[in-house]
Amino acid sequence: MKRFTSALMLAVCLAMAMPAQAQIKLGVKGGLNLASASLSDAWKEKSNSDNYTGFFVGPMIDITVPFVGIGVDGALMYSQKGTKFSFDNGGVSMDKTFKQQGIEIPINLKYSIGLGSMLGIYFAAGPSFFFNMKSDDKVTLDNAVAAIDYEKSEVALNLGMGVKLVKHLQIGVNYNMPLTDSAKASVDSGSYASLDGKSFKTKVWQVSVAYLF
Repeated sequence: MKRFTSALMLAVCLAMAMPAQAQIKLGVKGGLNLASASLSDAWKEKSNSDNYTGFFVGPMIDITVPFVGIGVDGALMYSQKGTKFSFDNGGVSMDKTFKQQGIEIPINLKYSIGLGSMLGIYFAAGPSFFFNMKSDDKVTLDNAVAAIDYEKSEVALNLGMGVKLVKHLQIGVNYNMPLTDSAKASVDSGSYASLDGKSFKTKVWQVSVAYLF
């Protein structure tokens, strides 16, 4: 909750710092998350991971200073991400997907370059805050129950770029680099006990489309 409040306060402060002539637009943003896990050596020894595709959608705000090209954008989105794991479960290969869903709040400093009245490109960077709606997942490995405990909140760094079309449409690609852990394992016994207390991070490539009113 503290991080959620801090994220909103940061957005408000950045908006207040914009000059009075700044253009403010509201819109809707959505797209795809291509997520994968950044694993420690302990996880790599016990499993293989693959990508998981989810989606995100929600309202956004875009604030730009005309003729300067500098601005801020932010969004409040429902977001899905996760990781697919493959385990050797008693000599039998088993696949398990750990899915996360929550509220994502990216806040980006944006620099735009106009290429005419109908086209432009932009570069963006800033923090992203993710708040999990789901607390845990469970999987049985070699007759032992393993719990995957999700962190209540996560922080990542956004790096992205995209194009602006006909003044209302934005299409972008974004890399969400994790700065904090996403989840950790709790395994009491069995051959997977070495994973007990070991965490992993979820990194995400995003493709987005936004429409500004």
